[in-house]
Amino acid sequence: MRITLGIFACSILMIGCGSSKKTTVHKSTPKPVLKVVETDNKAVNKEVVKLEKRKSSLDTRTIAYISHYAPVAMDEMKKHKIPASITLAQGILESGNGVSNLALKSNNHFGVKCHDRWHGESVRHDDDEKQECFRKYKKVESSYRDHSLFLTSRSRYDFLFDLKIDDYKGWAKGLKKAGYATDKKYPDKLIRIVETYDLDHYDKLVLNKKIKETKKRHGKAYRVRKGDTLYAIAKRYRMSVDEIKELNGLSSNDISINQVLKLE
Repeated sequence: MRITLGIFACSILMIGCGSSKKTTVHKSTPKPVLKVVETDNKAVNKEVVKLEKRKSSLDTRTIAYISHYAPVAMDEMKKHKIPASITLAQGILESGNGVSNLALKSNNHFGVKCHDRWHGESVRHDDDEKQECFRKYKKVESSYRDHSLFLTSRSRYDFLFDLKIDDYKGWAKGLKKAGYATDKKYPDKLIRIVETYDLDHYDKLVLNKKIKETKKRHGKAYRVRKGDTLYAIAKRYRMSVDEIKELNGLSSNDISINQVLKLE
């Protein structure tokens, strides 16, 4: 499965009047765009289509991410008994929908650090400390597999596998309890992503359970326009930047034109 990347770069060329001195061309950092793909799994495609119909109140980048990696998360659930909903929510949150700096340079979608057991390739990235060692993968699917092995091979996560396999709330809270993340709101963020994007439906597909459709509450939302910044939007709606980022599962202040941000 490949990610379709559209790279947009702008450059500024400064020409000095009457001067023969060469000028430097500065290019902005390329920003990949993940596009929705059709998979070999018809049930997954159906779920993605339902999300696309609600795209006025959802982040289209997250929908695209789901279309790429829902089948991967489901496969990992079958093999390692980790809810696909949790794996997807973690990938969405920790990789910034696959376009965080770490994800782009290492295909590491779960922020897994090197640790003593890792003997593969690695990259240096600022996290809790400067230039920490993170695992690097040749493809994103390998990151998903390593994430599963990371959880199944460490005893501190053993109690999670005593939960019902589709208990995403228990898993979200349990990951925090086991020390997976230091963010006190980590469970709430995962649960919000699962429930906003119906990620529990992928658990049901794996378990061959019937998916019950529920009417979604459409709260206040804002579609990003040219020139908008998170700070400006937050000020306009008397919110903080952190509040908007938390509501939308954003890991950075980067936003794009036509992106829909939840405001409540």
